[in-house]
Amino acid sequence: MRWTPHATVACIVEQDGRFLLVEEISSGRHVINQPAGHLEQGESFIDAAKRETLEETGWLVEPEALLGLYTYTAPANGVTYHRFCFIARALASVPDAVLDEGIIGPLWLTRDEIAARQPELRSELVSRCIDDYLSGTRYPLDFIQETA
Repeated sequence: MRWTPHATVACIVEQDGRFLLVEEISSGRHVINQPAGHLEQGESFIDAAKRETLEETGWLVEPEALLGLYTYTAPANGVTYHRFCFIARALASVPDAVLDEGIIGPLWLTRDEIAARQPELRSELVSRCIDDYLSGTRYPLDFIQETA
């Protein structure tokens, strides 16, 4: 059997000292995550980041920078995820947006509030990505080269 990592995207969206997060049910557990999800066939990383954020939070966003590429192997299922994490600007909330199945809704939390809810985080990547963002890590979007 060939090892196949899963390509995913996520967005760090900060507004007035609060971060846009998602409250969801994953494997029967109530968790908090960045808006994130799988890349679909034929989709660019940036388009996937916009789509997943809208589907999970009801917010339109515009990616402005790449935060980083992260590798995470989930202890629950042994699946390795390659996460392309973007820094995005919030544009607008979409009234009455239909959210993905399993999504409870969006949350806007400060870094301290996120730390207080550490046991609820879906993975260690939630706080790690926020800390990388707060440290000033940024890469231009043209770092990603995609063919049409």
